[in-house]
Amino acid sequence: MSDRKYVVVLGDGMADEPIGELGGKTPLEYADTPALDRLSKCSEIGMVYTIPEGMKPGSDTANLSVLGYNPKEYYSGRSPLEALSIGVPMSDTDVALRCNIVTLSQEDAPFEEQTIIDHSSGEISTEECAVLLEAVKKELEDETYQFYVGTSYRHCLIWKDGRIIELSQPHDVLGRVIAPYLPADEKLLSMMKKSYEILKDHPINQERKKRGLNPANCCWFWGAGTKPHLDSFQEKNGVKGVMISAVDLLKGIAVGAGMDVACVEGANAGLNTNYEGKWKAAFHALEEGVDFAYIHVEAPDEMGHQGSAQRKVKAVEYLDRRIIEPLTDAMDAVHMNYRLLVMPDHPTPVRVRTHTSDCVPYLLYDSEDLKEEKWNYNEREARESRNLILEGHTIIDKLLKKA
Repeated sequence: MSDRKYVVVLGDGMADEPIGELGGKTPLEYADTPALDRLSKCSEIGMVYTIPEGMKPGSDTANLSVLGYNPKEYYSGRSPLEALSIGVPMSDTDVALRCNIVTLSQEDAPFEEQTIIDHSSGEISTEECAVLLEAVKKELEDETYQFYVGTSYRHCLIWKDGRIIELSQPHDVLGRVIAPYLPADEKLLSMMKKSYEILKDHPINQERKKRGLNPANCCWFWGAGTKPHLDSFQEKNGVKGVMISAVDLLKGIAVGAGMDVACVEGANAGLNTNYEGKWKAAFHALEEGVDFAYIHVEAPDEMGHQGSAQRKVKAVEYLDRRIIEPLTDAMDAVHMNYRLLVMPDHPTPVRVRTHTSDCVPYLLYDSEDLKEEKWNYNEREARESRNLILEGHTIIDKLLKKA
């Protein structure tokens, strides 16, 4: 056990662009963040590139980077990492695919002419989605294709002895007619079409529409990959780590890296997740002998995908007041010696409603080495600091003072 503790608070997709609705400020700059304002005055801030050149911007590659795993060496696809989290058995010849249950426009038109309205089906609950996926499994599952329930709208399809094919991310094509983005593979396309017929009039979706909620009416496959092989986080960095996240992807990275995974009741990856439960889980783990806690919050990313500047601001404020403030207060109250890294994994600008590869702002605080600065933590001032990390997978070394 290390005498010093290390914490990452990761606001997924938190970085953004200046928004006219917010007076030309980003959500991070506009939000009321007293805890971050206090910490930034005695911290290092700067910018870091988390997405290697030539790779797609995603929470998979970006979070691998933040945890010190160079995606160019370790990345084998998003879905296999999620499969690890939910205990899906995979052989080396299997291919895992993410199975989002999305909202199509359900117009009186051929399937190919539908529009993708919502990649998350209104942040549908896991309980509802499990029932919907069971209906799909009864009709479509066989020895080659097996479905597994994940969290909320995020599920998994295992393709036995499959192959890696190019598939479109649903959050990249929001509001567009789906025809150009459908799989070239005939079997996967057929399964998507059949899932739409199975789900569009399902009683759960009829009830959701009555309540003014988006129906979860189609399986969308993407993120194909093979079984991952990650080095042990503890052996690599010399510290024992715990992951606190509601997202199967992050839990899967942790499982693959041999980290502990803390289960927080009520953590749902939405705007109204259990923020208090997350910081308490981290603090408890640190007090009980864990050296490194990674607190992942999905809400800013989801609000970016929704295209809502105001809700993204709210997500940032919740992160500040309901995680960072009480956690640092608790650590200070017991005189814990700690280093804290706050950052996004990638931007999810409200304007484009999807991920980009731009660099993101980081804040690095050391309870034993307080600086005297004037800046606040946001994209503009982080750029003005002139601190720039070109390779995101090295930021863990800066946090752990290995570099």
